[in-house]
Amino acid sequence: MKTLLMITGAALALAATPAAAQEDRAGDIQFKVLGTAVLPDGEIEQVNVDIVGLPADTQTSASDNFVPTIAVEYFVSDNFSIETIAGMTQHDVDAVSGLPGAELVSDAQLIPATLTAKLHFDLGDSVKPYVGAGPAYFLWVSDKPGAATVPLGVTDTDLSDEFGVALQAGVDVAIGDSGFGLTLDAKRYFIGTTARWFAGETLAIETEHNLDPWVLSAGVAYRF
Repeated sequence: MKTLLMITGAALALAATPAAAQEDRAGDIQFKVLGTAVLPDGEIEQVNVDIVGLPADTQTSASDNFVPTIAVEYFVSDNFSIETIAGMTQHDVDAVSGLPGAELVSDAQLIPATLTAKLHFDLGDSVKPYVGAGPAYFLWVSDKPGAATVPLGVTDTDLSDEFGVALQAGVDVAIGDSGFGLTLDAKRYFIGTTARWFAGETLAIETEHNLDPWVLSAGVAYRF
């Protein structure tokens, strides 16, 4: 969060400086193909149901993942755009204390639907930093009970879909005048999930988790 605020402050400072000659970007569409690191937290914020008897100091962490993603951006004006991303990421949830090393959720697949409004700044002819923010919806399309929960009688796991918000900062760097470029992007999501473990029809464990992932991307772009 502190890093994003620093980047945002720097970008706003650029806005106060005399701008270089701007190219006409209104109406342009930009496609980006990215390699993306998804770095969630996954810690337990609250235990609502526990008929199993978890150790009092049980804490969890979600695994990181590196995936390909695509971003599509529309420039409403020269310095304002709307962007959405497409991709899917997969994570496990493991205990890091109480039951250290125990796998609690396996192969949880997530679609992080995100729409951000972005404000762009001109730093010379080719370097275009930006900041953005917007809503996000985390849609869990698949998850399985972790290996450590099956011996406890767990037959099903469910992670709740949730709304949240994303903050964004990054930079586009044009390569010549052909529309191609390089891009770096950082997003911080503020969003959680409720995890439920079932033994047959019985709710055995319910915990609320802080996800709040960093999503860091780098790749190539084409604007036309």
